[in-house]
Amino acid sequence: MSRRPGNSFMQLWGAPLLLSVLTLIGLVSALTGDGGLHYWVSWLLLGLPVVLCAWYAWRPQRKRRR
Repeated sequence: MSRRPGNSFMQLWGAPLLLSVLTLIGLVSALTGDGGLHYWVSWLLLGLPVVLCAWYAWRPQRKRRR
């Protein structure tokens, strides 16, 4: 099975880039908004990295294949 060289960048950096863009949107929403929808968007998007880190920290570890 051969891998295409152009596809490996998004496989490695796709999720971190998406998470950083969503976090940046949450930060801008928190800094520029004044109540209502801005607060909900900022809470949701700024809390997302915390939730994901907690989920990865407490998930059961899979056994590695040799």
